[in-house]
Amino acid sequence: MVFNSLEFLVFAILFFALWPLSRKKDTARWSFITVMSFVFYGWWDWRFLFLIVGSGLIDYAAGLLLMSKSKHKKLFLIMSLIGNLGSLSVFKYSVFFASTLEDLFGVIGINADLVSNIPDFALILPVGISFYTFQSMSYTIDIYRGRLEPTKNILHFFSYLAMFPQLVAGPIVRAKDLIQQLAQDRRTNSLQRWNAIKLIAYGMFQKVVIADNLSLFIDSAFEGKSPFDGSAYWWMVMIAFSFQIYCDFSGYSLIARGLAKYMGYHFKMNFNHPYISASMREFWTRWHISLSTWFRDYVYIPLGGSRNGLLAGLFALWATMLLSGLWHGANYTLIVWAALHAAFSSIERLTKWNKKWSKSNLKVLLIPIIFIQALVAWVYFRSEDVSQANLIVIKLFSFNSIDLSFIHKFENAITVLCIAILIESMIYMRKEQPQLSIWYKKSNLDIAFVSLSIISCILFRGEGAQFIYFQF
Repeated sequence: MVFNSLEFLVFAILFFALWPLSRKKDTARWSFITVMSFVFYGWWDWRFLFLIVGSGLIDYAAGLLLMSKSKHKKLFLIMSLIGNLGSLSVFKYSVFFASTLEDLFGVIGINADLVSNIPDFALILPVGISFYTFQSMSYTIDIYRGRLEPTKNILHFFSYLAMFPQLVAGPIVRAKDLIQQLAQDRRTNSLQRWNAIKLIAYGMFQKVVIADNLSLFIDSAFEGKSPFDGSAYWWMVMIAFSFQIYCDFSGYSLIARGLAKYMGYHFKMNFNHPYISASMREFWTRWHISLSTWFRDYVYIPLGGSRNGLLAGLFALWATMLLSGLWHGANYTLIVWAALHAAFSSIERLTKWNKKWSKSNLKVLLIPIIFIQALVAWVYFRSEDVSQANLIVIKLFSFNSIDLSFIHKFENAITVLCIAILIESMIYMRKEQPQLSIWYKKSNLDIAFVSLSIISCILFRGEGAQFIYFQF
């Protein structure tokens, strides 16, 4: 079930109609959230409910065992991690590992047929598995570190793990941020409900108006269905994809945050206008914040972070980024995408070029350069394989054609792209000119923008494509 569907509209109306009756008592509240979240998740394929229930039971039991006085606490944590990472490996990386081994065996002359022997069920990627496994792992790790008390009520635990707004595409909500909220009957006032509606409206606008209207333009380019192939064309395609994936993913997170807020719960911001970043480090404090902070807290810092010198810091940076690439999917293109981000970040750390430029007249070039770096990396993220990505990068920087005739064929997509760029430019101006923010608040333009967003979603929605991160 996806947010931009009629089924979800019916589901949401039913959920929020019954929510005031269900939230008053702890057991009723947790049961209602859990059952409705299972309905939401099982709508896609009910069989994979066994996976999230099984994974959850392991971590629920591990959490209780970790609070015991047993000397085997580390073993309990390892069992929890094996359960989560094991299920993730089976469903997400089986084909990748098998095909990689086949290639390695082929180098030494051994013909191994491993992929065809993978069970059929392992070839289906359950929706949201990367999100709820990381969410569940943070629960047991934080208990092991003494930063969280486990919940003894299994319904309380599953209302956290399976809570439907963020279940299939994030944000990744830490147990320490949500478990305690779920222990309360959190009533909302009119201002909170209005803020929730704003988040949902803006999220839907980003998804169905911006992202979905860009999809045909982008897909036709990468699928080779477009007659255009010049440098100007590919620059426009990649700028469009940069905004498509941002609006698609940010849109989902905004809707999730809005739904949670309407229930009375707070999810932290997951996207903070990453394309106005003046460094790659800043980019990762603005892009998919719940994932980047997860890797920071559970991978980068445990590896030593930047505490043990420059070389150790660079090793931790590269290990964290490459693992992030693998989290996104079992594909060499995603590993290259992560490696490019690691390389750009390493250059920043070694040369401090962006800090030097920020104190000179070159400051105005920082945001465009960081955006271009992110754009080049997006080529590998979106491409079918590394060879296609390499060819596109060559076309981008060969400047072999500035033919702009493609604009007439894709004028709707280009118009939508211009609107997206204009919105981000306005956000940047408000950041740079505080008086504009003051004027905006005094003008009370929220009602106009929310109304415009809703009308645009009705009149100008795209093809209704699935969220890009739906099966991650």
